[in-house]
Formats: sequence, C-alpha cells, structure tokens
Amino acid sequence: MFGIGLPELLIILFIVLIIFGASRLPEIGSGLGQGIRNFRKAFKSEDKTIDITSEKELEEKEKKP
Repeated sequence: MFGIGLPELLIILFIVLIIFGASRLPEIGSGLGQGIRNFRKAFKSEDKTIDITSEKELEEKEKKP
C-alpha cells in the first residue's frame, strides 16, 4: 500500500488527532468519505456532474415546502 505500513499509519493518525482534536475527527472522516464516494460516482456514471451540496444544505432544502 504505497510503502506505508501500520506503524506509519498510526503515527499519521496520532498527528491528525493532535492537530484537529478528537471532536473534529468524525467530521473529517465524513467529509473524506463523501469525497471518495463522489469521486467513484463521477468515475462510474455517464453524467459528468458532481453533487457538491453539503448535508446542511440538503436538510434545509428538505425542510422548505
């Protein structure tokens, strides 16, 4: 996996934890997951548009009649 082993991944995770704090890690993971999901979706689909709306914007659209 690109020459990165378990010890290197743990060091990177520890540095990220120190920089961003434990409370921000779920947000970062969610954003990273959405980015990867959108990338895969764009790669597979014939439609070349990518949805970049945030979850908050989607919730606001659902609340409005």
